[in-house]
Amino acid sequence: MYFVTGTDTDCGKSFISAALLSAVTNHKPTALTLGIKPVASGCRVTELGLRNPDAELLMDHSSDKLDYQSVNPIAFEPAIAPHIAAAKAGVDISPEAIMAKLDLVRMNSADFCLVEGAGGWRLPLGNGRFMPEMVQTLELPVVLVVGMKLGCLNHAMLTQEAIKADGLRIAGWVANRIDPEMACYEENLATLISVMDAPFLGAVPYMESAKPVDAAAFITPGPLLSEQR
Repeated sequence: MYFVTGTDTDCGKSFISAALLSAVTNHKPTALTLGIKPVASGCRVTELGLRNPDAELLMDHSSDKLDYQSVNPIAFEPAIAPHIAAAKAGVDISPEAIMAKLDLVRMNSADFCLVEGAGGWRLPLGNGRFMPEMVQTLELPVVLVVGMKLGCLNHAMLTQEAIKADGLRIAGWVANRIDPEMACYEENLATLISVMDAPFLGAVPYMESAKPVDAAAFITPGPLLSEQR
């Protein structure tokens, strides 16, 4: 089981998470894969309740078909920081409250499970609590998605430092090119490869209207599968 975080909000965590799930399926078709999005803001109202596109994307690329509530147990309609949405709705999203809503037995039974965070690493949960506390309690290795754009070197290295400072390990990282006009892309990627202290899982190029199954071709899940518990 791994926790997926990113260098910032729009770095493509969900897209890369779905691509990783697809890559694992391509590598081992019989693997039971599962993607979880514990907390999500920016959900649409449906007849069945609130629905988040990121959570739905994970469901579409998971071979273990859980119901929506099990995949995304805490959902908010406003596209705002989760702790602000939670305060407005009177909902507890402390690390303990989040974990209480997770089907940890089902998650641990999967051959490959990804737990996707919200926003970047240091996500506030309110009352002085932060998402990394949950990751620490569950002792999850981290997969870092680096949104390749101007400023990504600083974002990636600061995030790496923060994860290590929290006593956690980066099991691998993926470069996701979100800005097709990024100057010196190859040079920036080479710099990241030289400074990141974790296995490089792949670089996903910018692909207009790309699907996770297309991105999966650029990702090597081997380092994650070799240590999957």
